[in-house]
Amino acid sequence: MIVFTDFDGTITQLDVTDEILAQLAHPSWQEVEQEWTRGLIGSRECLERQIALVDASPEELHALIDAVPIDPGFASFYRFTRQHAIPLYVLSEGFDYWIERILKRAGVNGPLQNGTHMFASALRLEGRRLIPSFPHSVRPCEHGCATCKAALLRRLGEGKRPVIFVGDGLSDRFAVDEADVVLAKRQLLAYCQEHGKACRPYSTFAEVEQAIAELIETV
Repeated sequence: MIVFTDFDGTITQLDVTDEILAQLAHPSWQEVEQEWTRGLIGSRECLERQIALVDASPEELHALIDAVPIDPGFASFYRFTRQHAIPLYVLSEGFDYWIERILKRAGVNGPLQNGTHMFASALRLEGRRLIPSFPHSVRPCEHGCATCKAALLRRLGEGKRPVIFVGDGLSDRFAVDEADVVLAKRQLLAYCQEHGKACRPYSTFAEVEQAIAELIETV
């Protein structure tokens, strides 16, 4: 089997990007968010425009990032996948800059933290500005995704079964059809229920670990 997980709101208890925008960006970021929610723009354009509205020092940014709480069951789940030799990948439309910092704080190392098993938007700091780039955005992409999770599931999951996806938000919805097993909460759970997509609800990674332990017994 192979496991893919979202980061913002899944590994973390809050969406890091939204927290940064809410506290450090011009309020017009919310207007851009509405355009994305209504399907008028893709997530890549949404993030490009929103991140351009952030004005923050590195110290302000780091203080906010370091205060973001992590799912209490994630560290145990990470060890569980290592013990059972289950490949684990993070797929995120959020930014590598804070994903790597938060994973390090969680005590997660190896391929998940060093980038070989983590696919996300990229970010660099220039003074008080944040400069994004999107190395895993597939062109052409009908959805305009910042990170094309569906394409990554198809490529990395080829020849592996079951393909398991864990997520929480609307940015995860295009990955659902590429997975054999979906564990969902919040907006992703509502989306799956509304569109008749099979999924298993979860609240924390302790439940994800239990679900995958049960799958191990059947494969």
